[in-house]
Amino acid sequence: MSLQIARRIHRVKPSPTLAMTARAAQLKSEGKDVISLSVGEPDFDTPEHIREAGIAAIRAGHTRYTNADGAPDLKDAVIAKFERDNGLKYERRQILISTGAKQTLFNLCMAVLDPGDEVIIPAPYWVSYPDMVMLADGLPVTPDAGIEQGYKITPRQLAASITAKTRLVMLNSPSNPTGAAYTRAELAALGEVLLDHPKLLVATDDIYEKIYWADEPFASLASVVPGLYDRTITINGCSKGYAMTGWRIGYCGGPREIVSAMATVQGQSTTNASSISQKAAVAALNGPDDEMQRMNQAFKARHDYFVAGLNQLPGIRCLPGSGTFYAFADVREAMKQHGFKDDNAFCEFILAEALVAGVPGSGFGAPGHLRLSFATSMDVLAKALERIGAALAKGPSQST
Repeated sequence: MSLQIARRIHRVKPSPTLAMTARAAQLKSEGKDVISLSVGEPDFDTPEHIREAGIAAIRAGHTRYTNADGAPDLKDAVIAKFERDNGLKYERRQILISTGAKQTLFNLCMAVLDPGDEVIIPAPYWVSYPDMVMLADGLPVTPDAGIEQGYKITPRQLAASITAKTRLVMLNSPSNPTGAAYTRAELAALGEVLLDHPKLLVATDDIYEKIYWADEPFASLASVVPGLYDRTITINGCSKGYAMTGWRIGYCGGPREIVSAMATVQGQSTTNASSISQKAAVAALNGPDDEMQRMNQAFKARHDYFVAGLNQLPGIRCLPGSGTFYAFADVREAMKQHGFKDDNAFCEFILAEALVAGVPGSGFGAPGHLRLSFATSMDVLAKALERIGAALAKGPSQST
């Protein structure tokens, strides 16, 4: 007997990142020496003072429900962070604490999208953006921001993508998967377009803010274009910059009525984020950042080494990024040289022949690319480059 599944589920697809991580885990369980560069997770431990704050919260009995939209002390820490780092001023009613930035984004889509509403999502994009929109009955519009323009949407493209049905624009900087980050001048130029469309909302996903090394300081849209403050939802979290992926804490600041609607969605789904994790997040946001700076320096060194190494491989081109821990390699020439029909086949070849797991770019809206995480040691990255190079030299016709 076939059991019926809701139609909305058929609109979306499983995460290719999780699929490749599972595939690598399967091969490892079979005894294969797989190097997994597919997962988007820092390889560092959560800093000790943050872990200790979590332990202290358990011992103090902070194990009960908090307010559904977040504990007041964490809201205050988020407010202080936004003002200190981004020059953005919010009140508690404008802050929502969620179970990761991913839930924050999902809450937003459910809170503001009606059937047929369009959401502009520049490609390459994080794999979950379009599917979240479709689960909320919206329509993703994905203008192509390719390698020739540094994987960043232009003001002309943005203007051309806006229609009477456009409800929301999503920006991610630094970007997963490309590592590209918008400069202040680029954000200002996009802001000029958005200012001409007063009914549009903007979501800025700043989750990689702390993993960033461009020449100019990190900038968020609402701080660069104050005229957009009243309709921008600025989203961030603790997972990446503080190596707290498993703690699951995301947050946002934005217009009170929008944040209230998002809190209503959350109140009928997960309710509050973990009370223990919230106490740890207070320590993260209010505490010293020495360890975060060391992590960032390590990521930058790995980036420089790995991107240079990828560019030495035949048929592969990789632009340097401004942040994150991903290298986004253009493998179209390598695919052409070896006769691969698509990036999925190329990715499978690299996994089977080199025992290196990455994620096909088609899952990010950029066919012909491969996303590789360098959130691992230099020794592992060196071995990965050596294996990929050997596999390309051997070619698919020699593979078993």
